[in-house]
Amino acid sequence: MRMIISFSALFLSVILLQLSSGGLGPMDALSGLTLGFSTGQIGLLGSAHFLGFFIGCWWAPRLMGSVGHSRAFAVFTATGAIGIIGHFIIVDPTAWAAMRIASGLCVAGCFTVVEAWLQSKVTNETRGRAMGTYRVVDMVASLAAQLVISVLSPAEYVSYNILALICCAAILPLTLTTSQQPKTPDAPRLRPSLAWSRSPLAVAGVIVAALSSASFRMVGPVYGSEVGLATSQIAWFLAAFVLGGALAQYPVGWLADKFDRRWVLIWLSAAAVVSCATTVMLGGGSTAMIMLNAAFFGFTAFPIYSVAAAHANDFATSEERVELSAALMFFFAVGAIGAPLFASRLIETFGPAALFVLIATGHALLIVFGLSRMLARPTVEHRTRYVYAPRTSFTIGRLTRRQREKPTRVEEAENDTDEKPT
Repeated sequence: MRMIISFSALFLSVILLQLSSGGLGPMDALSGLTLGFSTGQIGLLGSAHFLGFFIGCWWAPRLMGSVGHSRAFAVFTATGAIGIIGHFIIVDPTAWAAMRIASGLCVAGCFTVVEAWLQSKVTNETRGRAMGTYRVVDMVASLAAQLVISVLSPAEYVSYNILALICCAAILPLTLTTSQQPKTPDAPRLRPSLAWSRSPLAVAGVIVAALSSASFRMVGPVYGSEVGLATSQIAWFLAAFVLGGALAQYPVGWLADKFDRRWVLIWLSAAAVVSCATTVMLGGGSTAMIMLNAAFFGFTAFPIYSVAAAHANDFATSEERVELSAALMFFFAVGAIGAPLFASRLIETFGPAALFVLIATGHALLIVFGLSRMLARPTVEHRTRYVYAPRTSFTIGRLTRRQREKPTRVEEAENDTDEKPT
């Protein structure tokens, strides 16, 4: 409890950031439909967000080194608030795309500061609990953010003002904390080639994870509207995806620690293909079935990034883990930049079902590539621990590095069995 209180300012800032930035994506999609934007223009907004996210991931550690944690956090939060407020000053899809770059910059920059602060304050004794609490806070806030559109009206000045106020409020807990600012860590070198050299399959996995997550969360509201879901139902449709992903973490983690992770990736992708096919067949059908299938889709697609990251870390040394994490995040960001725009163009041309045809195609290709990689080299005997890896910043690897080097759940269970008297 004392640990949670000591990090309460950081966690409260995370909650407020998720509510504002996480709610902005679906709000922009529905507002764009209301204002007459084309589906392609709505996809452009999602791609612009991830372009800003990529820039923020690269720039944030350097800004922290120049002005410190608190000032950097205030700069990024103010940038996000300006981007939100500006929406109804200039109602134009190109201008909104520029504003979404600001929101992506805000998300990446703020999470980099939060994670650098956490890394400097945790000890070996508190690391597990701190990271567990951080993941729960991040996931619950992300889930709540999808429901924002159920209580705020799209294309309304007041709705965007509320999101901007929540974003501004995120400055207060962290900047008013009496905790001493930590020393600024060195920015990790960005070496995309490191990820490819350690595991081409992991690189493919994170790109497919970006395709699934970014296209669904940014263009999913368009799909929901096209198949006749009400605004409140679209909110639950998006939330069901996040909830399914949250529920998947423990069982998928257990499987990834016990079995060859390539098979886990292949079977998750196979299940995702089935889920996409079912979604296409259920389009316009029972709302309850659509929600359940969205949760199943999240259950299968959401953990792929973490499984791919765990597989890559199996082939890396301890000294490479931070840079490897940054390299995987680079590939995720690149995939996420292109996915919403491409998905929206397909929906514009072929209809709403094209979103899930695209995602299913990505997972099918991952299955084929995974099977080919199994012929290329054998599995490793010693696996690192599966860790749920939030896609938040290039510096998340610092927080997860030591957790990966602990015994896996399966090894812990075997050790417990060995220690029992016979």
